[in-house]
Amino acid sequence: AASRNLAEGKRKQLVEVSSRDELGELGESFNRMSQEIENAERLRKQMTADIAHDLRTPLTVIGGYVEAARDGALVLTPDRLDVLGLEVNRLNRLVSDLRTLSQSDSGELIISREAVDPVGLLTKISEVFRLQAEQKGISLSVKAAEGLPVLFGDEGRLMQVLENLVANALRHTLAGGKISLHVSEVADRRALIFNVTDNGEGIPAEELPLIFERFHRVDKSRHADSNQSGLGLAIARAIVEAHGGKIWAESTPGSGTTISFELPLN
Repeated sequence: AASRNLAEGKRKQLVEVSSRDELGELGESFNRMSQEIENAERLRKQMTADIAHDLRTPLTVIGGYVEAARDGALVLTPDRLDVLGLEVNRLNRLVSDLRTLSQSDSGELIISREAVDPVGLLTKISEVFRLQAEQKGISLSVKAAEGLPVLFGDEGRLMQVLENLVANALRHTLAGGKISLHVSEVADRRALIFNVTDNGEGIPAEELPLIFERFHRVDKSRHADSNQSGLGLAIARAIVEAHGGKIWAESTPGSGTTISFELPLN
C-alpha cells in the first residue's frame, strides 16, 4: 500500500519495520528511499523559490527602467544604461551557473585536460584579485613548494573554482585581513591539494556541511544585497568532482575558513 501511494505521488510514506529478516531490510530500504524522495522534493521546491528570487530583482530593475523610458519619464543616459548592463550581466551569470550545474547533473560537463602548472594557476588567480584585495586592505599571498608536478586538468574550469573560492574569501574577510593560496603534493596519493585560507568571520559548525549545497547562504540576511547567486561553491564542487577530486571546508567562527580541494595527478 505504501509503495502504491508513493507511486501515486503521495509523499512521506513510511512502513513499520518489525523484523530483521529480508522483509525487515526491505522495509528499512523503502523508508530510506521515501525519505530521500521527500528531501529531494523539498530541495527542488527551495531551489525553484531561490531561482525565482534571484531572477526577480534584475528583472524588476530592467522592467522599471524600460517602462519609465517608454512613458517618457526617464532618459536613458550612459550611466543608466550601465546599470541595465550590470543587471543583464547578473542574469547571464545566473543562467551560465545553472547550465554548468545542469551539465554536471547529466554527466555532460566537459573537461578539456591539458598540462597545468599548479603554481602558475594560483599566481594567475592572485593577479586577478590583487587590485580588489588592495582596495579592501586585505593581504593576498601565494605559497607553494618547489618542484611540484604538472597537473592535467581543465585550466579554465579550475580557474573558475579558484575564482569562486577567492571571491568568497574576500566577501567574508575584513580590512586588514589575510588570504593565503597554497598548493602542495600528497605523494602517497599522487595528488595535489589546493587551499584557500582566510582569517575572516568563519562559518558556524552547523552550517559547514551545507555550504556546497545549491543556493545555500550562511548569512540569509545578505541574500538580497549580495549580488551573488549562491551557486559558486556548488559549481566548485561539481568541477572538482568532474576532475575526479574532492572538496571540503574547515572553519572556526571568528578565526577564519580554509576551503581545500584535492585533485589526482594521473
